[in-house]
Amino acid sequence: MLEAKVKKKLIAIVGKSRFSDTEEQRIVYSYDGTPGFQAEPDAVIRPASTSEVQQIVRLCAEHKVPIVPRGSGTNLCAGTTPTHGGVVMLFTEMNRILEVDMDNLTMTVQPGVTTLEIVNRAESEGLFYPPDPSSMKISTIGGNINENSGGLRGLKYGVTKDYIMGLEFVLANGEVIRTGGKLAKDVAGYDLTKLMIGAEGTLGIITEATLKLVPKPEKKETMLALFPDMESSAKAVSSIIASKIIPATLEFLDQPTLEAVEAFSQIGLPTSAGAVLLMEQDGESHVVYEHMEQMKKICEKEGAISVEKARNESEALALTEARRSALTALARRRPTTMLEDATVPRSRLAEMVRFIESTAKKYNVEICTFGHAGDGNLHPTCMTDVRDEEEMHRVEEAFAEIFARAIELGGTITGEHGVGEMKSPYLAWKLGDAGVEAMKAIKTALDPQNIMNPGKMFAKEARKRITVGGGSSEQVQRTGSV
Repeated sequence: MLEAKVKKKLIAIVGKSRFSDTEEQRIVYSYDGTPGFQAEPDAVIRPASTSEVQQIVRLCAEHKVPIVPRGSGTNLCAGTTPTHGGVVMLFTEMNRILEVDMDNLTMTVQPGVTTLEIVNRAESEGLFYPPDPSSMKISTIGGNINENSGGLRGLKYGVTKDYIMGLEFVLANGEVIRTGGKLAKDVAGYDLTKLMIGAEGTLGIITEATLKLVPKPEKKETMLALFPDMESSAKAVSSIIASKIIPATLEFLDQPTLEAVEAFSQIGLPTSAGAVLLMEQDGESHVVYEHMEQMKKICEKEGAISVEKARNESEALALTEARRSALTALARRRPTTMLEDATVPRSRLAEMVRFIESTAKKYNVEICTFGHAGDGNLHPTCMTDVRDEEEMHRVEEAFAEIFARAIELGGTITGEHGVGEMKSPYLAWKLGDAGVEAMKAIKTALDPQNIMNPGKMFAKEARKRITVGGGSSEQVQRTGSV
């Protein structure tokens, strides 16, 4: 619990209405979208300005009170679970779009603005903000930046970091730094803007962001291809990219996911297919037409059972929304849903999916797979029950092998969900000891008291490195904490 004098000073900063330490509020903000992780904060606070954030940070630094910045809590790596207690900082009072600059094609926003609000405002001005995480209807830009969120359009347009031109953030000592701006080029010193993106609130608290906007595409078309198996769909993906076509969206669902999505959305998806590719292209009308025709021919050449274009905008939207609903659809099957995002080179996509399937059988767990086929970002999703400790242990072991295999294939443990607490034991598998130590040095320099979202990124005890693709296991214990 907070000391009485600290509580009194926090209330003096924001007022009684924007501070709470009731049991109900502490429970509500004790978890996020990640199953199996929960810890109550000591209080919840809602600042309304950068100045208030500064005052809160300085007070917490003085009394060594942890601070956990939080958006909508949709993250899937336990990145906003208040593991060490302290204060959860919400940005519901800092939720304004401050400016749309048509001359420089930028938008300046506060961290509490939702992704969908940004997308809609940009489109109302004839512009386009491409990042589109599946949670975009409720996720906030502050959370997107902290996790460097991706989305369905990531293959063609990139991820959140590609659209952040400048930031304002508060350091652990209460000082404010402004980075970047509305400049097309800026190489003055270290790139602190990029350093903050994906840092999960462990280095500072974002209070404002300047976003890059692009012209709205002239046309968009959507197409669905059905394949008898995963291998043929993966070959189609590789052939499309090799043909120098970069679709706006190139998504896939395996057969079990397809069944779950159709049961949820009921839009007439054929559930007998072994795999499905959802393809979208946007841009100039003649280019879109040519690319869609080429992709159709490629899919047919690689063995597609059928390839059909959406007949109108509403049908196209239904297909895209069905893909976005995959997690929700799968979550209906069991009490707990564990969604991961191991990423591999797209040429190894089918191999990785088959490994996931065999690993699920090995550990007797149910795993369905969908994801961003164009950039190799897989979302193996396990339906389980967190109350069953023995089963949860098997789930953990299965995912450990999946992460290890992804790295062996030239991939990574996370493509867009972040590290948080959930994947921190595996970070050294990807970066090595030297990489982790370099990151810890940055953390210590900017947050010497470790009050900024402590317990994230760096595990107290890392898992032993394993090898699953052949050869012996590397039984090296990697430990360390921050």
